[in-house]
Amino acid sequence: MEKSELISIVTKLRTLGREGGYWDFKKEYHKNKAELLIDIICMANNQEDRDAYIIFGIEDKTMKVIGVENDPNRKNLNQLSQFISGKYFSVYTPEIDLQTIEIEGHQIDVLIIYNTAHTPYYLEKDFKDQKKIVHQGQIYIRLNDHKEGYGNQAAPYCCIEHLWKKRFGINLSIMDRLSLLLEDVKGWQLDWNTKRYAYHKSFPEFRIEQVSEFEFGWEPIAAFYTHPDMHLADLHILYHNTIIYETQLWALDNYRKFLPKAEIGSVEDIPKSWYFYYDLSSIEGKLLTLFTQGSNNISSREVNYNQILLFNNMNDIESYNDYFKIHFNNYIDEDIEKKYEHEIGQDIEENGGGRVFSAFHIARAITIYEDYMNDKKA
Repeated sequence: MEKSELISIVTKLRTLGREGGYWDFKKEYHKNKAELLIDIICMANNQEDRDAYIIFGIEDKTMKVIGVENDPNRKNLNQLSQFISGKYFSVYTPEIDLQTIEIEGHQIDVLIIYNTAHTPYYLEKDFKDQKKIVHQGQIYIRLNDHKEGYGNQAAPYCCIEHLWKKRFGINLSIMDRLSLLLEDVKGWQLDWNTKRYAYHKSFPEFRIEQVSEFEFGWEPIAAFYTHPDMHLADLHILYHNTIIYETQLWALDNYRKFLPKAEIGSVEDIPKSWYFYYDLSSIEGKLLTLFTQGSNNISSREVNYNQILLFNNMNDIESYNDYFKIHFNNYIDEDIEKKYEHEIGQDIEENGGGRVFSAFHIARAITIYEDYMNDKKA
């Protein structure tokens, strides 16, 4: 999140003059670690279904800006992340970020607890600091401007029910439930080497089925595998007996690598700038994560050539396309052809060189993508 956006959020919340269902003002950092952990869990289990904020350095009753620059208990993101990861959470750990902004000449730390579908968050083992205990199995929630599930009283049943429904997507549309379940990589029974179907073990009404025999096909990405061949089959995703999504299953490297169909992208105003890609936030992108058991590794026996580009979302695709357009003229065709001579030759041998979209275009996209990724890391 941009700091300007975060400053705007904090300023707006401060103007309200109170705390709420997803934000909490703290004059200073917690002295007791159990209290800190309870507040983080409460915010992760907020009932607003949105990112939550613990704002350090602003007094909660007066909204006076104190700042944390002199707070002896101040923590950085690494310390907070290690603190959380060291606790015995059930399956999932809250996802956080910590950013520092400046208001009225003071440093304000904003702990962001991200909204996820992994609720409810709770511990499987007690955590104690001095006399304060975070109890195992206890579900702490944020409701309006206060904590629930605190002390000897359980959080309201309806609130806990809401969190479990959120976990399993029960209140979502069928397509949103599918998108959520596809992220549950370990929850699926899947093996394309021996079966023509897969299903979610907890919700078997969601199934993925190969509905046709494999037929020989060719896309230039196949030239980058050890055994340059490719077979295609129709793939359906079903809810009960209703088809809710249709795509393809690709078998590469003599049936050693199974991937979902990839998309074809191009760069505006650049002729023949095609490439194959996965948007990891799309259905095909989530199928890739599922098929590769979370690795997103598109390679088989060979090194990963990045013959299919990976993007987290549409913003990443637009960023790559902009980079491609700016730096396109820096790349010499002959250099690319020399480096990928074998793969380009394999493609020509298979399709006779008659296709407009060829392994050369894949190789050029790879070259620019690798530079793009390196520049992002720099």
